[in-house]
Amino acid sequence: MLDEMRKKAMLGGGKDRIRKQHEKGKLTARERLEKLLDEGTFVEIGVFGQSRATDFGMDKKRYFGDGVVTGYGTINGRLVFVYAQDFTVLGGSLGELQAEKIARVQDLAMKNGAPLIGINDSGGARIQEGVDSLKGYGEIFYRNTMASGVVPQIAVIMGPSAGGAVYSPAIMDFVVMVDKTSHMFITGPQVIKSVTGEDIDFEGLGGAMVHNSKSGNAHLIAKSDEEALFLVRKLLEYLPQNNVEDPPLVDTGDVPDRMDYHLDSIIPEDPKKSYNVYDVISTVFDKNSFFEIHPLFARNIVVGFARLNGKSVGVVANQPAVYAGVLDIDASDKAARFVRFCDSFNIPVITLVDVPGYMPGVSQEHGGIIRHGAKLLYAYSEATVPKITVIMRKAYGGAYIAMGSKHLRADVVYAWPNAEIAVMGPEGAVNIVFRREIANSDDPETRRVELIKEYRDKFANPYVAASRLYVDDVIYPHETRVRLIQALNMLENKREDRPMKKHGNIPL
Repeated sequence: MLDEMRKKAMLGGGKDRIRKQHEKGKLTARERLEKLLDEGTFVEIGVFGQSRATDFGMDKKRYFGDGVVTGYGTINGRLVFVYAQDFTVLGGSLGELQAEKIARVQDLAMKNGAPLIGINDSGGARIQEGVDSLKGYGEIFYRNTMASGVVPQIAVIMGPSAGGAVYSPAIMDFVVMVDKTSHMFITGPQVIKSVTGEDIDFEGLGGAMVHNSKSGNAHLIAKSDEEALFLVRKLLEYLPQNNVEDPPLVDTGDVPDRMDYHLDSIIPEDPKKSYNVYDVISTVFDKNSFFEIHPLFARNIVVGFARLNGKSVGVVANQPAVYAGVLDIDASDKAARFVRFCDSFNIPVITLVDVPGYMPGVSQEHGGIIRHGAKLLYAYSEATVPKITVIMRKAYGGAYIAMGSKHLRADVVYAWPNAEIAVMGPEGAVNIVFRREIANSDDPETRRVELIKEYRDKFANPYVAASRLYVDDVIYPHETRVRLIQALNMLENKREDRPMKKHGNIPL
């Protein structure tokens, strides 16, 4: 009898519904867990759980597992806790019993200090269970919040995620979506059209590309279920099990004393010309180790994980090739959240700076650039992990302070010889300070050029900041990798005391 019951549980909603799932290009919940976890390591919890609801015909719609597969296993030999909603059972809808199963693995993840991975594929709250299904969401959201900063939480959206269901992924650390088959939204296209008159389809409203490139609600995009699960496995390689452990050390085969002299010529002589910061990242960090987060969102700043001599680090870098690397609302949010994640999980932060300032404009001001920009200041100030900053070229105004400056307690700050650190760029400063002198000169343009050069020589260089110890050393670009590794090794046992408080009030 036991074997028959287990076999029935393995089929979820039945063969016909499994076939329909495959026809949509989607794996079943159990197939997803098989591909996510190390072979043969999955141990299921609550396999025979069934809904207690009896109203609206639910007494005839009882399935083993109640629409979610929960348990634990290993990824690359390390313990993880998992749940995968089963769309073949009542559309994966969340009822009281399903929520209780998810809550149990959330509790186990926290108790055992192991990452939690949730695979979402659900039509939302189970209407037949009324307020009990809403209570279930609340229990999940509460545990997501309690687990935040304690264990890494990764959400994988592999189908619909609508209404209240979207908030659990939103609280979790990373969200992975599958292109064309996954969707997230508060209200669907039909409701939107009836209320606002706007006509939009599922993909345009809440598809993977929308959330990866526009809303920023998702961090990674995959072409298939299989690729999404591979990305999760890859991401976990850079993360510790919990907030009291260090990330795993990996032998990348790269040598710590490698110097790449082409970095000395990577910055154009013309300060107005751009370059691609990915060229710097790929050269300085261990070869082929950079794993970018949010690659399609707020592309004027780049964040992701990399390795330095095998150690996991977080990278935050301005991207001069996009909007000159300026900080705007989205870039500030993106970088601030990443810095806070790294700080939560003992991952050192390496900041590569080339920033002309904060984005000007009415839309930015009205959109709250002051509040959003302050998030980045807060995140760097709050972080107690090792913080190492390299000023590659421009570092102007408040953006200079925000990008991991010594004033926000960066442990080590380096600057390249051509770095410009000032309140604003030489052109703008000269036009303001020497406006009258330029206007009254016999040759205003020539005088302006002379004053720009004079300003750059006297003020907009790294030696002024170095003389005040705001920069620890001016280094050649080709030395960057070696000096970063030296600093990282020095900071290995860093400890920092902060004032006692319940928590700060980040400008949300």
